[in-house]
Amino acid sequence: MNSNTLRRVCLSAALAFALCGTAVAQDQQFLRTTSRTPSFETDFTVAAEKTVNSVVCIQSYETPRQQYYGNPFGDFFDFFGWGMPQQQQPQQQKKQKQEPQQTGTGSGVIVSADGYIVTNHHVINGAEKLEVLLNDNSTYTATVIGSDEATDLALIKIDATDLKPIVFGNSDDVKIGEWVLAVGNPFGLNSTVTAGIISAKGRALEGSRQAKGRMGIESYLQTDAAINPGNSGGALVNLNGELIGINAAIYSRTGSYTGYSFAIPTTIVSKIVTDLKTYGSVQRGILGITCRSLDAQLAKEFDIKGTTTGVYVDNVEEGSTGADLGLTKKDIIVGINNATIHTLPELQERLSTLRPGDPITVRYYHDGKLVTRSATLKDSHGKASVTIRNEYALLGAKLEPLTDAEKKKLNVRAGLKVVDLEKGSLLAAEGVKKGAILLTVNDMPLRTEQDLKKAYQAVLNDDSAEQVLWITGLQPNSQRKFYCAIPLTKDE
Repeated sequence: MNSNTLRRVCLSAALAFALCGTAVAQDQQFLRTTSRTPSFETDFTVAAEKTVNSVVCIQSYETPRQQYYGNPFGDFFDFFGWGMPQQQQPQQQKKQKQEPQQTGTGSGVIVSADGYIVTNHHVINGAEKLEVLLNDNSTYTATVIGSDEATDLALIKIDATDLKPIVFGNSDDVKIGEWVLAVGNPFGLNSTVTAGIISAKGRALEGSRQAKGRMGIESYLQTDAAINPGNSGGALVNLNGELIGINAAIYSRTGSYTGYSFAIPTTIVSKIVTDLKTYGSVQRGILGITCRSLDAQLAKEFDIKGTTTGVYVDNVEEGSTGADLGLTKKDIIVGINNATIHTLPELQERLSTLRPGDPITVRYYHDGKLVTRSATLKDSHGKASVTIRNEYALLGAKLEPLTDAEKKKLNVRAGLKVVDLEKGSLLAAEGVKKGAILLTVNDMPLRTEQDLKKAYQAVLNDDSAEQVLWITGLQPNSQRKFYCAIPLTKDE
């Protein structure tokens, strides 16, 4: 091989080596670049470790309904004081004492070290007894602080200290496509963690709000993290382990997870928890309007100028916040305070963070022109102030169920005896005396004190009705009926 040939071979080899080196360097650079890309950082261990000890299992118990065999008109006659003589009533089958049985399992999230836990309304609704199982397998009996069907949220408490509360994040900062974890107890499997992404924000479920009534509020975070029965009330967290939502619902034709799940955002959760803890009930401000989401078809139908998104106003109630803001039919709401409004669920979410008495600024289109107006937010009763709900204890009575002998003597099926009564209590203020027998509350028979507590809570949760307990009973040592109405609200 001559020198020229050798030189060409060496140059070719050098060039090949250089090109190979360049390719390797490029591959390494690509690998280094992709390995540092945030979208590939999907380690969930930190978030899981921060969360699992803050999520609990909630077991609900209820006593099975007893079957009564006897006079089908007995309660009717008893209610109106027309009781049939005992000897004329058909022989009733003896009833055995029944203990409460477990009827459901859900999840909850610890929000304070001293035992406050947030969960779903539907997890605790109707339960006579609630047991909370912590991640260390310790068990506590819980009491209901308050519950709100409109948002499907409830606050309960256990007698415990030094718990590990979850850290609240801001659901407004959540982005579509962001990784999230769902933590709960699906099918009774404690401390289960599943992963997914945020699929959508401000999502409403068709038909669900109508089932909750006109006050129903829905603006869900949609995720594809697997959520199943038992997950309800559990945590949806970001990769920092911060709470961004309370898992509440699944979209399914089978009753189990089929691809989409829904969580109540912390913008709503944090306010509801504060209200239930501070006031005993949700402080809900309303605009007093009938409305719907605007879309392109509706905008074309009504020849709406200026926007194709927002909330279309169908009607405004006289004397409402909406009337104070100058809203009229066909106006389009596009903003509340600093938030832009595209849909009705977004409007509901923003309103749910405010209380009666709060200032509110609304941006809306009127006859194609953008208008900005401010007013003071009112509640459903037209009051611009929060309401403090009286606690159940303020009824001021110690109650005991009637014995079989007492029911036979009084010729009644059920009732509660007032064995002690505090001076100045709500019952005493309405003329109820020690020794009286309480028969019904809001047309429901009183068999146990839990029946009265349930009725009390139901009245507080119904914002559309008068906040009153209607009670019938018997005067002490007589069969003379009495009726009383006990109001359960007072202005702050």
